[in-house]
Amino acid sequence: MDMLHIRGGKALCGEVAVSGAKNAALPIMAAALAVDGPCRLRGVPELVDVRTLSTLLGELGTTVTREEDGGLLLATADNSSCVATYEQVRRMRASICVLGPLLARRGRACVSLPGGCNIGHRPIDLHLKGLAALGAEIRVERGYVIAEAVRLYGANIYLGGAFGSTVTGTCNVMSAAVLAEGTTTIEAAACEPEVADLGRFLNAAGARISGLGTPFVRIEGVEQLTGTEHTVIPDRIEAATLMMAAAITRGEATLRNVCVRHMTAVLEKLREMGVTIRVNGSTVHVRCDGPLRPVDCIALPYPGIPTDVQAQLTALLGTTAGISIVTDKVFPDRFMHVSELLRVGARIRREGNNAIVSGSDSLSGASVMASDLRASAALVLAALAAEGDSVVRRIYHLDRGYERLEDKLTRLGADVSRVKDDPAHVPASLRPDEERRQVPLRPPHFARPAAPREIGSSGVAVPPPSAGKSSSAGNSPSAR
Repeated sequence: MDMLHIRGGKALCGEVAVSGAKNAALPIMAAALAVDGPCRLRGVPELVDVRTLSTLLGELGTTVTREEDGGLLLATADNSSCVATYEQVRRMRASICVLGPLLARRGRACVSLPGGCNIGHRPIDLHLKGLAALGAEIRVERGYVIAEAVRLYGANIYLGGAFGSTVTGTCNVMSAAVLAEGTTTIEAAACEPEVADLGRFLNAAGARISGLGTPFVRIEGVEQLTGTEHTVIPDRIEAATLMMAAAITRGEATLRNVCVRHMTAVLEKLREMGVTIRVNGSTVHVRCDGPLRPVDCIALPYPGIPTDVQAQLTALLGTTAGISIVTDKVFPDRFMHVSELLRVGARIRREGNNAIVSGSDSLSGASVMASDLRASAALVLAALAAEGDSVVRRIYHLDRGYERLEDKLTRLGADVSRVKDDPAHVPASLRPDEERRQVPLRPPHFARPAAPREIGSSGVAVPPPSAGKSSSAGNSPSAR
């Protein structure tokens, strides 16, 4: 298992590109089960979750191949299997998205109840309600959802829940309804950009879906979907995380491949805090060279602030003088990162689905442990701002949703190294005094610190001429 060693206190500066959206790529990959013919997807990030779903699709008869240009080729050769096993589905919640396409294309689906990050109760009752409305017979036995239907029929379906619309539920119902006989209308459909991107992929394959991006989606069933090509939208959560990395270090960064219209709520909240943001097409420049202002934030379904950036915002506000209140109305229990942020000196008090943040100007390095995907990103941000050494453990959570985040942060000037999670690799500054006196320390296997960078006229860090030519090239981002 790996961990990240971060030497904080350095203002970030540089330019990086944002990867394709994980939360769009996974439902689209699952929907390929309903398509006759090969599908080529561009912009799919190289993530643990993508590999996990690729393995599951392989067990269901669909091969997934990473091509030389970085795209994915999905081709179904065998439609006989209908079972998505616990061993695969338990690893991530998005695996449940195979339920709708399997049912529609093969008439039967046996899918394990999902796993994923521990961020609170996330039932799939709305998924099952929607598929049952289309005519499926559904039962749950021994931890598996079993859905069967000789033919699906269009229906009027309401998918509103206690905490808003269901994103993966909308994806499942939409992927099944495209092959149903007649017309389906989904009311209270999720409006997230990732859901709309799935709809565009299905339309490219021959589906007839209208109303994407609105709470009212209309689907006219078709007999067959055919192979197609599609480019996945940029990851708005990764973009927000990188923007906050620049802000929390009081630095600046230029991000390429950003879909700004998907991030309005986040951009406005950062501007309210005092972060300078300039937009030029799909390029965004973020700068923070002074103290920030406290704000109140509420995580809501799209177009509100995403629950997936709540933890990162909490970390950023932990460095902002004054009192801020962070509320999560999507997953009210999603505050497991708070106890670990306290370890680096943040002053946060949990009250129900609120975090009361008293900003501190002096975070200090510590050893912290990630509890879920976005919590791990929040801990990385806090470590970047903290003085001294930090280690972030359980970064397998981070690898599920961020494509080589440590490499991107390194290109922005951060001092981040991926090392084995071993006591010998824990920095001396994080060892108890007694242990430091008694245990001889091995030479740490960290990457050599980067050479000083020249800042060009565009504000982007320019690597020195000798970059990449030293004997430490094996530790460079491109070599990892």
